[in-house]
Amino acid sequence: MAPTMSRWSSYDWMPEHVVAERKRSAGLLVFRRRDGVLEVLIGHMGGPLWAHREGQAWSLPKGLYEPEEDAAAAARREFEEETGLQVPTGDWLALGSVRQRSGKEVTVWAVEGDLDASAAVSNMFTMEWPRGSGQRQDYPELDRCIWTDLDRARVLLVAGQVPFLDRLVEQLAG
Repeated sequence: MAPTMSRWSSYDWMPEHVVAERKRSAGLLVFRRRDGVLEVLIGHMGGPLWAHREGQAWSLPKGLYEPEEDAAAAARREFEEETGLQVPTGDWLALGSVRQRSGKEVTVWAVEGDLDASAAVSNMFTMEWPRGSGQRQDYPELDRCIWTDLDRARVLLVAGQVPFLDRLVEQLAG
């Protein structure tokens, strides 16, 4: 169960000191097989900016981590914080890293498990809303989680996370 990095790092060409300065996130893609269909657990991003969006408004449970922190440990922590669910036991599949348009590097592992998506309860974040009002409000990082097949996940997930679905399929095909 020792997670390791894979060949999919998007930063092979960059000097190490440049990569270290970038923001980094780590996350888990939990998957299951239901009636012969591969499904993934994803969460709808919380807060007013995402409240009325569906397409490209969903995410894998993930979050920022510091350079000295282990990425796999951060993925576990962020999954539990953003879903309130325990990480399934089992072998982790390294899905590598993808650099987002913002420049953030996202590293993801996959693990098989069958969790109750309706039981997910996320941690909260605080932001000023409406902008410029001086009022600060709390919102869940993920306001709901669902199981969905890969075709629907491709439409719902933010574009920068879709490559992890392809990598999962590739890993499972072995």
